[in-house]
Amino acid sequence: MIPLSILDLSPISAGSDAATALRNTVELAQHAERWGYHRFWIAEHHFVSVASASPAVLIGQIAAATKRIRVGSGAVQLSHTTAAAVVESFGMLDTFHPGRIDLGLGRSAQRRLTKPQVPKPQRKTPEPPREWREVDGVVVPPPFDLRGLLVSERVRATMAILQQPEAVAPDFAEQVGDIVAMLAGTYRVDGVDLHAVPGEGAALTPWIFGSSKGPSAQVAGAMGLPFASSYHITPATALEAIDAYRNAFVPSASLKRPYVVVSADIVVADDSATARHLASSYGHWVYSIRAGGGAMPYPDPDDCAPLTEEQLAVVKDRVATQFVGNPDEVAERLEALQRVTGADELVVTSVTYRHSDRLRSHELIARRWGLVP
Repeated sequence: MIPLSILDLSPISAGSDAATALRNTVELAQHAERWGYHRFWIAEHHFVSVASASPAVLIGQIAAATKRIRVGSGAVQLSHTTAAAVVESFGMLDTFHPGRIDLGLGRSAQRRLTKPQVPKPQRKTPEPPREWREVDGVVVPPPFDLRGLLVSERVRATMAILQQPEAVAPDFAEQVGDIVAMLAGTYRVDGVDLHAVPGEGAALTPWIFGSSKGPSAQVAGAMGLPFASSYHITPATALEAIDAYRNAFVPSASLKRPYVVVSADIVVADDSATARHLASSYGHWVYSIRAGGGAMPYPDPDDCAPLTEEQLAVVKDRVATQFVGNPDEVAERLEALQRVTGADELVVTSVTYRHSDRLRSHELIARRWGLVP
């Protein structure tokens, strides 16, 4: 079996709070270390009912509460920060926990430009609509079209505070290049050598997180960096993102051959019926993200009415690609995902209303995967 890791969001359940969610994340990481998981990654989210707003701060707490497991970001959103801030904060983490910190980078949304941009006419022939398909046991839905959803006032407000007005976001490739140069000690500005302290010489290799065959996959490949493909968020385009990364890959000092991690959303229970019940509020949560502008507190499945047909249409791709069942059923789908993608490693995320069920989900798949000594 290939290595198995965890991506956690510090979800806040209905009736709970951020402090509880963060304590739960630290506890899950401690269990993950005992259960044999390879890495424990933290996602970055803002102004929603998910508590992992500052990955570097949370990574420090988790690393201090564990001894061996690698801890990292999945991923720092570069459009909300600077290359120098990332290198210095993660360089500091590396000084406290040498050799255990993973630096994951993502594009996220771009900041507003100082001048309005006039769209250029599109002459490309539009791609024909995609259909639902299955590749050797892996469901590949058509891309979800966000254009039919209204941009909420919540989204506008969030973007306004995270992305400073009049600011211009640096090119993603340039930001990643700056980070690589700062870590290597070769960063220069206008002929002046600048050295990140801490950061320079840290045992950090940037990871690039991507969801399509666009810039993230291309940058990861061209710079010879490891790539994480988010099947759990964008199942329609995760496979083509991996292909684009491998096609663009150039060996580097960090990596001689492509290295791919693929994510999956899972809910595992002792029996299939229990797992399906625990996962039955997942669609409501995803709907709140897509149609409401941000994740609501994770709902109790005992209190959720079935989704309407209109609501289900908004979340169908995510619900169909969540791996739900007993340990054998979920392991079979994970094995298919690894087989189809050729992943070197899988990372799983499991969100349930009760923390005890989330712990059980991760424990069960760890034991079935053969991680537990």
